[in-house]
Amino acid sequence: MAADSTQDASQQNSRALTRTRIGVVTKDSREKTRTVAVSYQVRHPKYGKFLRRQSRFHVHDPQNVSKVGDRVEIANCRPVSKTKSWRLVKVLQAAEPPIEIVSGV
Repeated sequence: MAADSTQDASQQNSRALTRTRIGVVTKDSREKTRTVAVSYQVRHPKYGKFLRRQSRFHVHDPQNVSKVGDRVEIANCRPVSKTKSWRLVKVLQAAEPPIEIVSGV
């Protein structure tokens, strides 16, 4: 019975990922907030052509881990502010640092 209680406690500590999405960080100018763009394709109802669409989400990032260009996983959560109701789960792929070109004159 003791093993069951420790298993139940560990399940309660980890949050259930009910709705997750994968996107790219487009803005990181605000403190603890990131703007993440999630791209998807929709089929046109009449012509059948696939159209690219994009949703932008304001994501809560308390440790300021993500940067512009990072590929991240986000999950739905309770509203943190007026526009933020998503939280950062993890950074899947970090953005490559920009290449600096040094002219050797």
